[in-house]
Amino acid sequence: MLNETKSTFNKKHCRTIGKSSNLSILADSMFNAAIKAVDVVLNVSLSRRTVLCSIRHYCKKSPRKLRVSEALEGSDVGSNITVEGWVRSVRSQKDNLFVHVNDGSCLQPLQIVASSELNDALLTFGSAVEVTGCLKQSPSRQQPVELLADRITVVGGCDTLEYPFKIKERHGLDYVRQYPHMRCRTNVFSSMMRIRSAASAAIHSHFTERGFIQIHTPVITSNDCEGAGELFQVEPSGQTTEPDKNFFSVPAFLTVSGQLHLEVMSGAFSRVYTFGPTFRAENSQSRRHLAEFYMVEAELAFTQSLEDLTKVMEDLFRSVTEQVLDRCSEDVDLFHQRVSPGHRAVVEAMLKKSFTVISYTEAIDILNRSSHNFVFPTTWGCDLQTEHEKFLVKHCGNLPVFVTDYPYDLKPFYARDNTDHPLHTAAAVDLLVPGVGELCGGSLREDRLDLLTARLAQAGMENTYDWYLDLRRFGSAPHGGFGMGFERYLQCILGVDNIKDVIPFPRFSHSCQL
Repeated sequence: MLNETKSTFNKKHCRTIGKSSNLSILADSMFNAAIKAVDVVLNVSLSRRTVLCSIRHYCKKSPRKLRVSEALEGSDVGSNITVEGWVRSVRSQKDNLFVHVNDGSCLQPLQIVASSELNDALLTFGSAVEVTGCLKQSPSRQQPVELLADRITVVGGCDTLEYPFKIKERHGLDYVRQYPHMRCRTNVFSSMMRIRSAASAAIHSHFTERGFIQIHTPVITSNDCEGAGELFQVEPSGQTTEPDKNFFSVPAFLTVSGQLHLEVMSGAFSRVYTFGPTFRAENSQSRRHLAEFYMVEAELAFTQSLEDLTKVMEDLFRSVTEQVLDRCSEDVDLFHQRVSPGHRAVVEAMLKKSFTVISYTEAIDILNRSSHNFVFPTTWGCDLQTEHEKFLVKHCGNLPVFVTDYPYDLKPFYARDNTDHPLHTAAAVDLLVPGVGELCGGSLREDRLDLLTARLAQAGMENTYDWYLDLRRFGSAPHGGFGMGFERYLQCILGVDNIKDVIPFPRFSHSCQL
């Protein structure tokens, strides 16, 4: 265009200038000025056109990307949307293709309706896809909306012959457990992960709303809080220190509890809690034990009695359970219908009725008066076993029950002495729940310096825990706390028999997959 303009200018104007040299010079000047003006106009026009094209491209409405749970809410009906997820089923007819896609945001899949022309050999059960189309109200009562697809892209294929889960089979928890890297793709386990996430959030919310301060207690510690000796010792994998010296200069272990560190913090904050992994080197592969599990622990300063602790325990259980049932109703129903039919009634009863409170002495009396043949002894002074705990729960109406005031010798050094000779009990409490047995364990802490010093000396630990005695020497206040096993809590509300089915990657004796 610029060349054409120059040529036209030449023809129209140069002829009239004549042969005079002065006129020739003037013509050249006019010609060059005109050419510059044309160049400026053309460049501005070209820049403007580029900007307008860019704005037009930017303002072009693209499909909104939604999660499946958002699409199912129906607020975007009539809009072009994109969803991404994994195929749960494929059904092809002569003219139409029906695909169910789920992305883990909820239990229900989104139905995709497309022309059979969009079918692809790679579009199979388990494949990862991206689907774009218009969200419409569904004519079927089975789903509120459906996506009329105009594009289906297979992002990752799935060989259904090699895939361990089959589309028309209902796989039991025992089978699914064999594939820890794949089981999150099943309905039951994906529901478990959403419930676990909601329960975790509810726990943090519960404590925050009640003025508790969260403390990140260490995973590596030099303390054996429980005193049972079931510890994993921590050492570098490479020899970076002298053979006869420890990396930390003292023996270090994976924590069995954050309680002692919470006690430190309870000297400055009246309400503290922690929620994290704990470890026990128990050589057990039972349905109740893990080598790594999560614990919710709380510590309260200025406590007056065990009732101060039992109120917090019961409130925590009710609050978190109500939130989980509200936020994950479909996921919880899946367990109550397919995994543990009838368990919903048990959970509702636990929420409606107050928890029972009995003493350890009363518990032993109940066990001894029963006609049940127990494997383990039920004499006063023996530790309660799982069979005893479950029997006591059923005896109390299949409802949670607090057992208080255990024999002093059964509890760790920090439990407060009731000084109630001749029985001699400790101000300790366990919460027993249906299907599980012990869920929570706690105690008032020994705040009397002379009694605590004597007990540590008796155990030969006064030097190791000199710092713990300092907590009593300087501004000590009566305090107490408890811990709740998170996985056992999930077992309790869902009716899951094996603890390995409520944690993403179970660790136990002779098993550490992935």
